[in-house]
Amino acid sequence: MKNLIKNTAFVFKLIGILFLFFWSDTALCQTFKLNGNGDTINYTNFNGQKVGKWVVEVPELRGEPGHTDEGMYIKGFKNGKWRLYNSTGDFIGLENYVLGSKSGVQKYYTYLGELEREENWRAYNPDAPYDTIPIYGTGNGEIESFKIVKAEPYSVKDGEWKYYDPSTGRVIRRENWDRNVLVVPNTAKTNSSLDQKPRKIEKTPEMLEWERKNKGKKGVVRDGSTSY
Repeated sequence: MKNLIKNTAFVFKLIGILFLFFWSDTALCQTFKLNGNGDTINYTNFNGQKVGKWVVEVPELRGEPGHTDEGMYIKGFKNGKWRLYNSTGDFIGLENYVLGSKSGVQKYYTYLGELEREENWRAYNPDAPYDTIPIYGTGNGEIESFKIVKAEPYSVKDGEWKYYDPSTGRVIRRENWDRNVLVVPNTAKTNSSLDQKPRKIEKTPEMLEWERKNKGKKGVVRDGSTSY
């Protein structure tokens, strides 16, 4: 009997916690919509913040086609995985967010489901009030120093970006970014003829035989013929 009372009290306590959570975040809705399946989406709470599941229509802009984004909002910010669809409902992208900022790998596809591009982004860390950024030298792409700045909510390109040939899946271009700075490899030395080692020439048996016969002889010049 005691166990039953104890378990019942725990269940009511859990229900109360869940009630308070949903009441504070989604139940007190200022606005919402119903989708075609009758599900409630596009909540805004009484603070005007977007919360819960959202379906966002993005119009055409500067020649870029419009699309539909689906994902979750937390405290007014996109958070977690967001799926992108074109105007005909084809899946064309998967984005990842941390409190409104792109974070990690983003993938974009053709309407046939072929991978076109992979991007890497770094999200602002809301727990870190300051950030350290690199200072690059002019023209050489090398880091000369670092600077501490006040962090603001944002995302920056950071890491490797890959561009694919959709028909073959082959990577056709790579870019490396360091906090919105395109890192250009310093190829000046590797392309210099001074740094290139002379190519070793493999000697044929005929060449070795000629050297053996004429070893120590002065004034002997090989004329380039194959008859030694």
